[in-house]
Parts: sequence; C-alpha cells; structure tokens
Amino acid sequence: MIIAVITILVIIVLALIIYNYSVHKKIETYSNLNQRITSLNVLQEFMKTLGENTSIKEKLENINDILISKYSIKYSTIVVFDGAQYVVKASNVDRKHWDTLKSLQNDPVFSDSIKTATPKYVTVDNENEKLPYQKMEFGRAKCAMFFPLYVDNVYIGYWIIEGSMPHEFDHIDTTILEVVRNNIVTILKTVEKQATIENIVRDDLYSGLKSAEYLYGEGKKIIDQFTTSAICLFKITNLPNINIEVSRKTGDAVITELSNFIKNNLAKDYIFVRYMGPKFAIVFSGADKEGVYSFMEDMKPKIEELEISAAEDYIPENEEEDIVVSPKIRIAISTYYKGTSLDGALKKMEEYIDSSNENTIKSM
Repeated sequence: MIIAVITILVIIVLALIIYNYSVHKKIETYSNLNQRITSLNVLQEFMKTLGENTSIKEKLENINDILISKYSIKYSTIVVFDGAQYVVKASNVDRKHWDTLKSLQNDPVFSDSIKTATPKYVTVDNENEKLPYQKMEFGRAKCAMFFPLYVDNVYIGYWIIEGSMPHEFDHIDTTILEVVRNNIVTILKTVEKQATIENIVRDDLYSGLKSAEYLYGEGKKIIDQFTTSAICLFKITNLPNINIEVSRKTGDAVITELSNFIKNNLAKDYIFVRYMGPKFAIVFSGADKEGVYSFMEDMKPKIEELEISAAEDYIPENEEEDIVVSPKIRIAISTYYKGTSLDGALKKMEEYIDSSNENTIKSM
C-alpha cells in the first residue's frame, strides 16, 4: 500500500515537473516572440523618425527616446566620434554626467569590448558599490551594458544602457539588443549624409543668399509643410558677357543688385537661394504655378530694367565713357509635390535653362 502511494506521488511530482517545464518553455517562447515583435515595432519607428523633416539632433534624440520607452531602459546614451572628439549625440542622463559618458573609450573596463567589437556588461552586487567608470554619479546606475559601434569595421563610438538596480540586465536578451545596435549604426550612416548637406550650406558673398544645399536641409522643413509648392529657376544669361566685356566686379554687382531687388519683393515664407553660378532658385512654398507665373511675368521686365554702373575695375576706352549694364534672365517654373525629388525637378528645369536660347518664361 505504501509503495503504491509513493509511486503515485512520484508520478504526480514528475508530471508537475514536466508541466512546469512545459509552462516555462511556453513563457520563454512567448517572451522571445514578444521581444521580436517589440524589435520590429522599434525598427518601424526608427524608419518613421528617419523620414521626418527634423534635424539630425532631433532624429537621434527621438530614436533614443524610442529605445528607452520600448525596452523600459532607465538610461540610454549614444556617443559618436565627430572627426575631432567624442560627442554625446543623445542621452536622457543629466548633462552633468556627460563628460564621464563621452570618455568611456578611455576607460580600461571597456577597452577589450572596443577591440573585439563585443558588448560589455558590468554590474555591482549591492547598493553600496558603484560601477568602475563612475565618477561623481555614485548611486545613479548600478549596472550597464556597453555596445561599441562600427561602420565598415571602423570604430565610431558606442551605445551604453544603464539600469538602476544591481544585476538588472543579467537575463536580458543580448541578441535583440545586438539587432538594435546594428539599427543604430544604420541610422548613424544615414544621418551622416544629412549632416554633410547641413554642414556645406554657405552664405553666398555677392547675393547674400544661402547656397543650393539649403533647399535639401533646413529649407525642406519649410517647403514640406505644404502638399505642393511652385519652384522657379532662372539664369542671368548675359552674366558671362558682362564679366568678360565689362569686368568681373561689375558682374558681381549685377548679382548683388538683382538679388536685393528680388528679396525685397518676396514674402518671407518663400525660399530664395543662389543655385549655381548665374542660376538662382526660388521655392514659393504652398503657392500654385499659375500665380507664380504671373508674378515672374511682372518681375521680369523690372529686373531687366535695372541699371548697374561699371565697377571700378572696368577700364574704359576713354574718360567720358559711361558704361551701364542690365541683367537678362531666362525663367523656368514648375510644381513640386511633397515627397517627390526636389533635386530631380530642379535638374529638369536646369536642362531647359541651359539648352534654350531665348529669354522667356517657361511653365513646365
């Protein structure tokens, strides 16, 4: 009788062990699936952030906020080498700790991680300890995971997440975080192109206008507030002749006078840039092509009636000679649709501007 009872109890215990193991595996599977779904949602939000007309700083800060929210991370910091120094690109840690956070590449605790391109996990065992790299932030974080960032096998910085409790990341799925790390690298590569555009924008010396690159960075934020806008590209067709036959400074004066005249007749919401050499572009944000055609039809004769005296570098054939020049312009007007290629539309207009021999207004 006793043996039978013991046998039954053993069977029950074994059954419970098997059942508990099965439940554990189901929970583990569900957890992994849930993490994968979270990662997919994070990636989708990353892509959405990349497509927004915001600055690089705003993009990286939004991405960091997504990581913190989706993975319930206490602290997250992205640090990148900008060519001269390490810079905190995004962080929810108090700024007083940034000097420490942007110097972790110099800390021995992370040197092997950087050399081997593998994550590094550090934690304390109790609340009275502090992490090896911490200076003045005693008590802020009790564990951290360090991810070096590489682009084409070149070390560019790191992503570090921190927790407020000892051993908080002991059971975190690092494979998921590796995917996130790779997504951060992809995003950094993408925004690098935007950074290049933002950094090469210059103010033109003679027109006082922004260079063409402005259209694809800060300017696009304004343009894309509207579904459609009218774009105008025009060329001073006789500028090369003025430079050669009169003088270069006279040509510069033509650019200055024409630019000031147009600026004084444009609404502040419209974007006017020196596109290239004798070519200029105006984006009439939210305006229709027909209205802009009428505006330029009115402006063209006024522009061509401007009289600019020869500059001091002109050498007249006789002392009584008084040289005055006037600009002649060729104009193309088209419609830009939000979400399409602004550069492509301008290139098509430029082809007409360069191939035509008439100083007319062309609606495209």
